[in-house]
Amino acid sequence: MSNDHDTALAAADALITAFAEGRTDDYFDAFAADATFVFHTTGRRLDSTEEYRALWRKWREEDAFRVLACDSDDRRLQLFGDTAVFTHSVTTRISTKAGEEVLHERETIVLHRTDDDWLAVHEHLSAAPE
Repeated sequence: MSNDHDTALAAADALITAFAEGRTDDYFDAFAADATFVFHTTGRRLDSTEEYRALWRKWREEDAFRVLACDSDDRRLQLFGDTAVFTHSVTTRISTKAGEEVLHERETIVLHRTDDDWLAVHEHLSAAPE
């Protein structure tokens, strides 16, 4: 494995771990300010990390949303110069006012190298087929 592969994978893993552990500042810091987000649970694309952060705050305030755990498997990272595409399957346990729920989804995270660091520039989440 190349150093680029290792560092891009480490950046993806840090993002996923921050999400799983509920460290929202670390999670959102893993994204470029102008990152875009496409989620099957929202009606439109989110065009910035701040827009996603505001939606997250709304979920938390209105529905007591919390991530309890997140497991990543079926993982693949592809390098294309200064861009890395990370795909995986995720099983996420969340809590809301309605109680706990387990979500089965597939996710793509696109990362871009900036100097010696990798930042996520796009995240796409879809429901896993049953």
